[in-house]
Amino acid sequence: MKQVLRLFCWLAAIGIWASTAMAAGKPNIVVLLADDAGWGDYSQNGNSQVHTPNIDSIAKDGVTMDRFYVCPVCSPTRAEFLTGRYHPRGGVKGVSTGQERLDLTERTVADAFKAARYATGAFGKWHNGSQWPYHPMARGFDEYFGHTSGHWGEYFDPEIEDNGKMVREKGFIVDILTDKALGFIERNKDKPFLCYVPFTTPHSPFAVPQEYWNRLKDMAIKQPATDPSKEEPDQTRCVLAMVENQDWNVGRILNKLKTLGLAENTIVVYFSDNGPNTWRWTGGMRGKKGSTDEGGVRSTFYMRWPAKLPAGHTVKEIGGAIDLLPTLTSLAGIQRVGNLPLDGRDLSPLLLKQKTDWSDRMIFSTWAGRVSVRTQQYRLDDQGKLYDMQKDPGQTKAINDQAGAKAAELTSAVKDWRVEMFGKPDPAAKAKGKAKGGNAVDARPLTVGYKEFPITMLPARDGDPEGGVKRSSSAPNSSYFVNWTSKEDSMVWLLDVHTTGKYAVTVDYTCPVADAGSTVELSFMGNRLTGKVAPGWDPPLFTNQDTIARPPAESQMKEFHNLKLGTITLKKGVGPLTLKALDIPGKHVMDVRRVTLTLLD
Repeated sequence: MKQVLRLFCWLAAIGIWASTAMAAGKPNIVVLLADDAGWGDYSQNGNSQVHTPNIDSIAKDGVTMDRFYVCPVCSPTRAEFLTGRYHPRGGVKGVSTGQERLDLTERTVADAFKAARYATGAFGKWHNGSQWPYHPMARGFDEYFGHTSGHWGEYFDPEIEDNGKMVREKGFIVDILTDKALGFIERNKDKPFLCYVPFTTPHSPFAVPQEYWNRLKDMAIKQPATDPSKEEPDQTRCVLAMVENQDWNVGRILNKLKTLGLAENTIVVYFSDNGPNTWRWTGGMRGKKGSTDEGGVRSTFYMRWPAKLPAGHTVKEIGGAIDLLPTLTSLAGIQRVGNLPLDGRDLSPLLLKQKTDWSDRMIFSTWAGRVSVRTQQYRLDDQGKLYDMQKDPGQTKAINDQAGAKAAELTSAVKDWRVEMFGKPDPAAKAKGKAKGGNAVDARPLTVGYKEFPITMLPARDGDPEGGVKRSSSAPNSSYFVNWTSKEDSMVWLLDVHTTGKYAVTVDYTCPVADAGSTVELSFMGNRLTGKVAPGWDPPLFTNQDTIARPPAESQMKEFHNLKLGTITLKKGVGPLTLKALDIPGKHVMDVRRVTLTLLD
């Protein structure tokens, strides 16, 4: 028996050694994703107003996808990168209020690399779900540092999430995220890793360290937007300054790989999640973020892998975010996890310059009910107008009358794709889609009560304000509830409680000192918890956040105080969690940033 046991242990050890040795030969993966950067925001693509030598070096030392397509807005692109599937398949239909969540039936690129014994970490903007098991650490990532929402109101000295807990850091958010990514790379230098760095810039608020702003604040706009009348010069200057800061941080990552001797066998990918967030230079393309035209969905794309990929190679065939999962798993020689049908294609034959037949394809873009489709030569826009993109890359003249058969073919393809994705073939889907892209809270409940991740944050963006309560801005992502003045007011989060048990409750709040002392009640399925709003906590709005004024739709932020409300028993099941006031001695109850539930049992 002892001999059998020793043999078993020996075989197990050999298996672990073989698996580890096999993993050790695999390439590392670093995915760098810009937020709201347009194709035209890089010097490599012809912008002479900006300097991006580090990002450009990925192209010069590797491969450029000349026509690479993402989605018109943020969360859909991230879902398509993660899954290799069009985002409507995965339930992603908005950018906030729970609509950004990726269905739990979907398996991610991180799931695949984790199964292949890679260390996996994500550092930045997630934007595909906040509560476990939608959280990034439930989607294949061993660790996470960043913000799970689509927008963050604090770029300097931000409060930010560290593996499920909120912490306040010092510095500029992109620098901080890069620091965390560098630490991850350092800790995992002796084994293969997947390091995902979804930067927060140049998404608004328009904020950048002073030294970057000083270089560009007086710059003349020599390369204007396609429609110069729509461009706001200071926004362009600040965006480009933010891109230059991001470029410096990309350089830090590339230098870390070089210093550790990892550069040769590390695949580095750089792209953006949609078109530019303001009207600025795009090389003459039509559209920006939110548009399904070329300027709204074409992204820069660079990939470097010195050990295998040819330097300075440009791929002319079209590709997109849906192709990254099959491509990265193929290049790394690992198996995909999951069996749902992919929409993406493995681009590795094109990247490696292998001689192969490559058939034409269609890549669909959709947002707010609008759909366009791109082939190698043509784009059919969301109005059914056909453009020859090789002869007319700016989409200036429709050619339906000259190429009626092609227009009819692509129109039919769009109709079929609508049915496949939405079950709606008719143009009326456009009006319905607008509502989906809005701020209504998603019908799917928020998941709470998983022992493997006991902390659940319920931010204002995921709740429903009722009565006179409203959000601090029209953009929900980084908002808080305000105007709570009446016993008739409340805020409600629809929950799906996974585990019956006792939960500690805290509320991040502010309250004028003179109004402190309101009695509030939190209730769920017959169980109630009451507590006092005290002490008063009325900090000023932050004044250190904006390089130029943030858009009116975005909240001005402040320091919230943590109120320990007590403990409540939550029963397993689906129901509304309601926070209301029982007694209001002053004029105001409190402003609420988030409610946090921590499973104690």
